[in-house]
Order: sequence, then C-alpha cells, then structure tokens
Amino acid sequence: MKTPTTTPPDPPFKSGHIAIVGRPNVGKSTLLNALIGQKLSISARRPQTTRHSILGIRTTDRAQMLFVDTPGQHLKTPRALNRYMNRTATAALHDVDAVVLVADRLKWNAEDAMVLRQVKATAKPCLVALNKIDRLTDPALLLPHIQDLAAQLPQAEFVPLSALRKTNLDRLLALLEDRLPAGPPLYAAEQITDRSLRFLAAEIVREKIMRQLGEEVPYAATVHIERYQKKGNLTQIHALILVERSGQKSILIGAGGTRLKQIGSDARRDLERLTGGKVMLKLWAKVRANWSDDDRALRHLGYR
Repeated sequence: MKTPTTTPPDPPFKSGHIAIVGRPNVGKSTLLNALIGQKLSISARRPQTTRHSILGIRTTDRAQMLFVDTPGQHLKTPRALNRYMNRTATAALHDVDAVVLVADRLKWNAEDAMVLRQVKATAKPCLVALNKIDRLTDPALLLPHIQDLAAQLPQAEFVPLSALRKTNLDRLLALLEDRLPAGPPLYAAEQITDRSLRFLAAEIVREKIMRQLGEEVPYAATVHIERYQKKGNLTQIHALILVERSGQKSILIGAGGTRLKQIGSDARRDLERLTGGKVMLKLWAKVRANWSDDDRALRHLGYR
C-alpha cells in the first residue's frame, strides 16, 4: 500500500525595510531604480544628488521589499543642509530589517569607513554591494578588497554588481529575501513609492538642474512646487527654483532665458512619462540668501 504524499506548505510571505546606504556618488539611487524596475530616485554624476530618503517598493508573489534610498554620508557638514542629509541617512539605519552598503568597486575612503562603522553598530543583516564592476579593468583585484572588508564585517555577504548594467541584481535580491522576516505586504502590489507626485516633480526639476549646470549652482538650488493641479489628461505644475545669490540666478536662467527653458523642456518629458499625460510646466527663479544653512527655511522647503 502506497503512503499518501503531501504537498509541502508554501513558504511564508516576507516583508521588510532595507536601507541603501553609502558615501556620495557610489550609485545608490541607480541601484534603487534598477531594483524596482523604474526610475524613482533622481541621479546625476555629481555627489550629493540625493537629499531625502526615498522609499522604493518591489512586490513579487513571495515578498515585498521596501528599499530606503538615503543621501550619501559625508564627513564635512558645513551647512544645515549637509547636517540634515547625514541625519536622514543615519536615522534610516535604525528602523530597517536589513542594510545594503554600497561601495564603488575598489575605491574606499574615510567616508566609506564612517558608513561601515555605522552599519556595524546596528548589528542588522548586511550585504555589501560592490558597484560599478563594469568599469573594472581586472576583476581579480576584487578578491583582496573583499577579504579586507570581510575582516571588518565578518557577518556580511558581498555582492559585486553593476546597477547601471543590471548585472548580478538577482543574486542581491535573493540574499535580501532570505534575510527578511515573514509578514504581510504593507503596500498595494502596484505601488512603487509612498512619495507624492508633487515631491517627485520637484526632484525631477532638480535633477535637470544638476545635469545642466556647473559646479556651484546645483548645490545652491532647491525646488519648491507652488502649484500641482491635474485636470483630465493635463497636469499643471508651477515650480519655484531658489538659489542663494543673484549671480547664480543669472547662470540658472541663461542668456535670454535659454538655460531655464532647456531645464523645463527636459523636465517636462520626464514628468509626462511619470503622469502618463500632458504636462504644462512653468519655472521661476528667485534668490533666497543662505536658505541651505537656515533650519527654518529647510523645514518650510520640505527638508524634514
């Protein structure tokens, strides 16, 4: 007589928060966008592009991963905005179930070491993503670097990857899923973030400023959405760009307003992809001296 077979139970659904941390310009935002399969966090070649924590949601039939993209942490904090960014990144480490520490290939400096110490102090499950391996001339050089870091983070798992080329992301996702606790999803399956369209619109405009302008102006600029109104297939957006000096305003606007028009044109294309309809975008530039070193001004502008 045959023994009846039983179907093993399905593994429990998993859900949890994962902080993506690292020093500036290691590719954290590019990694977040690659993991959720959609552009959510703005990116540029400049360090300190990300100023806020941004939640990116990836939902499958087995798990819901809640990725928290954080500002790059830096040692020098001369202004209130810099201190806000460091506090935001540090706070994200305390309320997550796992951490992804992103580093740039073989590059390692004092800011990387600072973030590593913070991650180690949390005792959270940690994966180290060695990003931008597509730029490595000799992959064999990774092994001694990994061995050195493993001596400092003995419980961590190391994943060489390329966020830009989407190389080895499946390995990272599988390891993260193993480390998440069992639990129900916290957001609807189709939701990719908890941020509003108004917030995302401001970030898109700021990204175009970062990509269009030189060294000084992008760091002195912030974007405040004064009007966001959707009527049918048309979204009207009025965005105020604040800078700290009149010379920066002149650079931002450009001769005959050409540069501001180009920023608006580039932003409009991304906004129409985001909203799925037509966008009427109007931009203004205004000087507000010292806004980036004024805690009250920062709170008014949404830096909370």
